[in-house]
Amino acid sequence: MPGLVTGVTPEEETYTGNTISHFILDEVEKDVGPGGRSEGLPVHTRFPPEPNGYLHIGHAKAIIIDFGTAELFGGLCNLRMDDTNPVKEDEAFVQAIKDDIHWLGYDWDDRFFHASDYFEEIYGYAKELIQKDLAFVCEQTAEQVRESRGTLTSPGVESPWRNRPREESLDLFERMRAGEFEDGRYTLRAKIDMSSGNMNMRDPVIYRIQHARHHQTGDDWCIYPMYDFAHPISDSLEHITHSLCSLEFEDHRPLFDWVIDHCSLPVKTRQIEFARLDINYTVMSKRKLRSLVEEGLVDGWNDPRLPTLCGLRRRGYTPRAIRDFNERNGVSKVPSMV
Repeated sequence: MPGLVTGVTPEEETYTGNTISHFILDEVEKDVGPGGRSEGLPVHTRFPPEPNGYLHIGHAKAIIIDFGTAELFGGLCNLRMDDTNPVKEDEAFVQAIKDDIHWLGYDWDDRFFHASDYFEEIYGYAKELIQKDLAFVCEQTAEQVRESRGTLTSPGVESPWRNRPREESLDLFERMRAGEFEDGRYTLRAKIDMSSGNMNMRDPVIYRIQHARHHQTGDDWCIYPMYDFAHPISDSLEHITHSLCSLEFEDHRPLFDWVIDHCSLPVKTRQIEFARLDINYTVMSKRKLRSLVEEGLVDGWNDPRLPTLCGLRRRGYTPRAIRDFNERNGVSKVPSMV
């Protein structure tokens, strides 16, 4: 399966001739124009897949938007593996992801990264939040955190450890890093607002203890940052100007902005969301696709019945066809079904 792609598909085999125009391009143009938040900066985007499965037709839309936006503005697009969850990830998926992006005709040059490349920096920013009294070490279990979170119509209840002295939280967090405690014993939570109308802002967990071997860092770490904390930091450290993601992350944007605003980061990255691609009668869940493969119900990830990019490739679709399909469907904020 991996290895079928030997290089980047040439432009003459991917060019569609379509005129590209959508709201993201309008927003980016305003940002880089006179008086914009990114005035004078080159447009810099990224595609950040989690290496826990193969890419499918829905991911192709994100790839085309991320790489295509940078391309249209003469900017750059990074490829970054979101490898903050060591349990589900595998190096084999990393190579498959690279192959699929090259097949679509895009390249990241020397800008290939892992979120784990920044674990030390992310840890440092977590300590910065503790020192600013904006994060605390919590002893509530996962179930207690869920129960105290409240509902959409009722506020949450503050953790008994929310006002733990910052020196004590800092000491405990450093001991968490040193491996003194078992999984689940402590978490690090951001101190935001337990009465916020946005559930993601109710003192979210930003670090957890997880004694698991990581495919990149081995056993160097036993605490791992949550995606919502690692993502904005990774974006800023890579000088990403525009973090383009699917609509499911719209409710996470206030937390993204909170991290950007309260950590001493080099770049104020802007998150913009778009509606993802949904296709009738098609399994678009990576988790469900993984189940089909692991249970032997299909002939691997490149089974031509699957909507994976390697499956579509095996079925005979060309990269130009995939790009044309996505470009003709357009980009909007409104969910739609094809």
